[in-house]
Amino acid sequence: MVPLPDEVCLELHRWMRLTRTMDSQLLSLWKQGRGLGATFNQRGHEAISVGAGAALGPEDVVAPMHRDLGCYLLRGLSPRRIMANQLGRGTGVTGGRDANLHGCGDLSLNIIGFISHLPQSMPVALGAAMSFTYRRQPRVAMTFAGDGSSCTGVFHETLNLAAVHKAPFVVIVENNQYAYSTPLHQQMAIEDIAVRGDAHGVDSLIVDGNDVEAVYRAVEAAVARARRGEGPTLIEAKTMRMLGHAIHDGADYVPEALLEEWRTRDPIGMYEEVLLRRGLVDQNHLASVRADCAEVVADAVRFAESSPLPDPRTVTQGVYAS
Repeated sequence: MVPLPDEVCLELHRWMRLTRTMDSQLLSLWKQGRGLGATFNQRGHEAISVGAGAALGPEDVVAPMHRDLGCYLLRGLSPRRIMANQLGRGTGVTGGRDANLHGCGDLSLNIIGFISHLPQSMPVALGAAMSFTYRRQPRVAMTFAGDGSSCTGVFHETLNLAAVHKAPFVVIVENNQYAYSTPLHQQMAIEDIAVRGDAHGVDSLIVDGNDVEAVYRAVEAAVARARRGEGPTLIEAKTMRMLGHAIHDGADYVPEALLEEWRTRDPIGMYEEVLLRRGLVDQNHLASVRADCAEVVADAVRFAESSPLPDPRTVTQGVYAS
């Protein structure tokens, strides 16, 4: 296998580290009572959101979900705008109307805002993909879903329609072992979610969701396949949600032994070991990246906390009915 270019490897690492740093800061802010709304952890998902997002072309469209902070960041949403959104400020992506990653999109960046009820982003992203076919544009749409949402009707309806129309469409299923508090064995009688794509005639594969290069290569190939007019792909990325569903969830229902097993496969720690073995980085470089990311996030916090709350007079703006 041809190695990825050095600059790609270093960028993948930096985006994962920035994602982890920002996520940790968000958790800290909420524990201090400085946050609004809710915040959803990313721990364990960094390789999926970054690896998948980095494999898209600049004109492709993506519909991330609440555990894809890395994808939002590398696709162009600035840490300042995201942090301001999380803190409910007028300078946030939704203008202070949704103090988390829900609805956090920007069509000028080809990012479709996240729809809270999973997997409702799937048919929306498929619509974008089908529009590219109608317009004869060499573009691809990608979205994410969870293991729990793969049990819903709209998941199967979307895959079926995508297959029938050979849409330029990529779906990443983030199999993190739990749908909120429901473990896999209580959700489904199959071991691999990827077989659900096979049932609809969708090219499907399984990837290690903690290996950022494996995710990147799988999505890169799926995007190229879609761009050639060969139809959709379903990628099941197996990982583990290392914290609760959101800040309010202590996840006491998860066995500690399971978490300990996955801690040894931390996506950032594993990739840093890979980069060290290849000689692409040393400890000084890793420390410098950590420091740079910490400053970027600290700047985002300062910006957000100094930003005004939304003007109440604008409450009826940006809605379909008032």
